[in-house]
Amino acid sequence: MVIWRAVRAKADCAQECSHNPADESEYVSHPLSRWAAGVLRDSLLLLTRAFTRVRAVRPPGEPRAEQTLYFANHNSHGDFMLLWATLPPALRRDTRPVAGRDYWLASRLRRFVGEKVFCALMIRRDASQPGPSPVDQIVEALHEGSSLIFFPEGTRNIGEEILQPFRSGLFHVALACPQVRLMPAWIEGTRELLPKGAWLPVPCRCTVHYGTPIQRLPGEEKDAFIARARQALLALRPAQAGRT
Repeated sequence: MVIWRAVRAKADCAQECSHNPADESEYVSHPLSRWAAGVLRDSLLLLTRAFTRVRAVRPPGEPRAEQTLYFANHNSHGDFMLLWATLPPALRRDTRPVAGRDYWLASRLRRFVGEKVFCALMIRRDASQPGPSPVDQIVEALHEGSSLIFFPEGTRNIGEEILQPFRSGLFHVALACPQVRLMPAWIEGTRELLPKGAWLPVPCRCTVHYGTPIQRLPGEEKDAFIARARQALLALRPAQAGRT
């Protein structure tokens, strides 16, 4: 209750996040808002680990303190939290989820959590809405030094497919930011953690399977790159897994 009251009390005074990985004080401008965001961030991290017992499976030599775009499968609103929770503190501080404006700006509380707690990069998913393109926003954030959590399917997979087709954004980001590592990450267990229509998570065991980073090859066209990136992600899916 203390956390909830603190968040509600400070949600109104939250201003738009100006993220600078080198200066964590810029996550939020108001000291009390920053305190509330920090309390909620730490609490959500503890709850995520308690509910999911999340663990990471990584290739040798990982994680590295290098700028990375993590691209992952997307089955629930809790996906980015699981990936984020498996990162070491130094990497977690500089890593932002890419999130849909339509969902995270729908209420003052969601906005506070998205912008102030996780410093999410809010993008528009509807091309008819005004504003910069999602790719331009992602490229700008990468040029500023952030690492990002990105879902190339574009929306949550609530159907029967194991993995939806990728949209073209990952290719354009790879083209514009060849210096950034593109790391596939298969998130296992989130369908059971937060079933469709559920308001509260169900305790279960979740795992984030990290793969070897990829880059766009010289002269590689969009369709070939997207197919290779999608296959790199599918290859991380455990053989015994269902649709998770």
